[in-house]
Amino acid sequence: MPPPETAKPNALVHERSPYLLQHAHNPVPWMPWGQEAFERARERDVPIFLSIGYATCYWCHVMERESFEDHAVARAMAERFVCVKVDREERPDIDEAYMAATQIMTGGGGWPMSVFLEPTHGRPFWAGTYFPPQPMHGRPSFLDVVVGVAQAWHEQRDEVLEQAQRLAHAVGEGLGGIAGERIDVGPQAIAQAIRTLLTMYDRTNGGFGGAPKFPQPVYLELLLTARDSADQDTRHAADTALCHTLDRMMIGGIWDHAGGGFHRYAVDATWTVPHFEKMLYDNAQLLSVYARAAALFGDAGYARVARSIVEWARREMLLPQGGYASALDAEVDGREGLNYLWNEAQVREALDAEDADLAVELYGLNRGPNFQDPHHRDEPPSNVLRLDNRLEHVAASFELKPESILERTQAINDRLLRVRNQREAPIRDDKCLAAWNAMMLHGLASAAMELKDTNMLEAAEEAARFLKENMLADDGLPLRSWRDGQAHIPGFLEDAAWYIRALAELARARIVLGQAEPKPLIDQSLQLLQRTLQVFGEPGRPGVLYDTRSHELFVRGRSTYDGATPCAHSVLLHAMAALHELAPEAGVLRMAREVLAAIAPAIAQSPLATAGSTAALLTLMRMDASFAEQAIDAELDRLRSQPQPVDEGFTPVEIYASGDRVSLGPDLPARIDLVIRIKEGWHIYAADPGGQDMPPLRVGVRGGTGVRVYADYPAGTPLAHDPSVLVHEGEIEFPIALELEGPWAGRPIIAVQYQACDDNRCLSIRTVELDVAIDRIGPGEVGVE
Repeated sequence: MPPPETAKPNALVHERSPYLLQHAHNPVPWMPWGQEAFERARERDVPIFLSIGYATCYWCHVMERESFEDHAVARAMAERFVCVKVDREERPDIDEAYMAATQIMTGGGGWPMSVFLEPTHGRPFWAGTYFPPQPMHGRPSFLDVVVGVAQAWHEQRDEVLEQAQRLAHAVGEGLGGIAGERIDVGPQAIAQAIRTLLTMYDRTNGGFGGAPKFPQPVYLELLLTARDSADQDTRHAADTALCHTLDRMMIGGIWDHAGGGFHRYAVDATWTVPHFEKMLYDNAQLLSVYARAAALFGDAGYARVARSIVEWARREMLLPQGGYASALDAEVDGREGLNYLWNEAQVREALDAEDADLAVELYGLNRGPNFQDPHHRDEPPSNVLRLDNRLEHVAASFELKPESILERTQAINDRLLRVRNQREAPIRDDKCLAAWNAMMLHGLASAAMELKDTNMLEAAEEAARFLKENMLADDGLPLRSWRDGQAHIPGFLEDAAWYIRALAELARARIVLGQAEPKPLIDQSLQLLQRTLQVFGEPGRPGVLYDTRSHELFVRGRSTYDGATPCAHSVLLHAMAALHELAPEAGVLRMAREVLAAIAPAIAQSPLATAGSTAALLTLMRMDASFAEQAIDAELDRLRSQPQPVDEGFTPVEIYASGDRVSLGPDLPARIDLVIRIKEGWHIYAADPGGQDMPPLRVGVRGGTGVRVYADYPAGTPLAHDPSVLVHEGEIEFPIALELEGPWAGRPIIAVQYQACDDNRCLSIRTVELDVAIDRIGPGEVGVE
């Protein structure tokens, strides 16, 4: 909703970020990040209140409505702090540093992020995320936080500054990258990553891990890259996990059947109900994954998904100047997913009778709703469109040929989209980020090459022209953000790495399709690579790269682990591999080996958490036989010098339950307590370990259905050498609740899944079945706990 015309704007009104502009008419006197804000805080002797979010963040909108638009709260903030707003997408360096602090302090993270900083060095001393307007669910009200933090600043200054120093040191230890003596990695690290990933594979629903379920394209890329080097059994397992995951995603509700494009993630394990944001970076990466899989397996369905991603991106994300917008919001009119939801009556109104009958059964609308807005439970439930199986597999049940059901479903989806386009649309964050646009360029070039599609190649060429003409600084490296004809903010390593990789991929596509001369792109990429190593490198330490150009923050990050996107180091390694293939005489392989050596300790410690770099390692080994031989020999020497691996039957973890039998009835839940004892020197990952790549502690049911388990997991503690990762050590105890849910079948058994690690190695993920009998009793019977 636009602000009232009488609202006095704050300093954000002069910014370009859509997120900052959303807050420009708040009564809070927001300032953008910069020296002026810190100088003002020092002059007033007050802390900085730093609020970090992004334009399509649901809970950011909620906290704005509840607190930042409240005049009393705004006055309290203005009296006690200098208030600063940051768009995390424009400033990933700020976001990463203060998110690490938040995770260390609270055991979790998220957006909006609410952090309080001392004004001299910008070190955090207190942090949280969303705070409600009144205390609830164990969270204080935001106004109570404001008053309490200000009081501590004035009355306990020494303790506050001491805490800021400790926290800053812990963040620096975590974000500075794993340092130490040289470590060699090779096939064993790659094999460990694949083993761990296949252990995490959900054999029922596809994907890796449980709810919430993310697409995790970096894992899918690893499987695509590694399968050709694997033995027959491992290749079969990798292909099964890969294809099953791609299938379940494309039939699930995380895929927008009417309009194309993937939503951010699914809130459940079955890919049914998404968090409705659509991010350019997810779709750019998945475009490449589906196109590669289509070519590899000869799968026309995967090719249709890839082409539909392109159609969606060009229809809804492409700006007139040729760049791609960042994201589409999750909500419309304060209602999550409102634009994408349907009920049976709406579908029947949109279609003729014959198509409506097919659509209602095909998308399951005749089986009841599958979505209830968790924030507005008084509103009627509705449906997210999803299929039960691939269309060609269900055609016979509708007495249709595969080509007929595909054609009719496409016509249905086209009609539903035309009707949906008459609804109020979600807000689009129309800033262009260099890294994300380069990801899209890379995805288009990769898909053009894999699918032999010259139209996609032309779309890639358009994206390349936009970046070159609008988003480059004088030194040829990308600027971070562009909007309304102006680019600003010096780019980060991520921006440079993706741009180089995208140009190299476009050169490869030009060669494969024979459409244009690749040499100008190769030359530009090589020049940019040299400049990147110079700007982001550390003098005297070849291969050591930092995420930023400067020391503006209290810590200079050096990220080596992947998240929703692969880390910049891994992207640069893939770019270097492509350039070595294109220009083997340029000496890029030597530079790649230096970068690889600098991050090898992180790969050795957790090959799956560095999946992008692990895949790049494999690619580089394939390209150079002498490098492969050296890597194999050096890794074997290192492994021989380490303590012998523990026996597969060994586990440093013991799990106990407070009882050996529970009874459940329709209105009779049960509770038991679990105790987990972990041997000294070992740890297990917490339930919320702080990243998508760490296998979390999970309690569930296997062997049957009809029982649901709720666990009150304890918060983890920061891992000593990487405080951004949360673990458990020693002994923990927590309760679980069980209740009946759905039809009873089989023999439900309580199961605990965990992964144990010490400082040198991680054991395989283990699932332990507890010796606890679960009895089902009928209405009116008496149960004994």
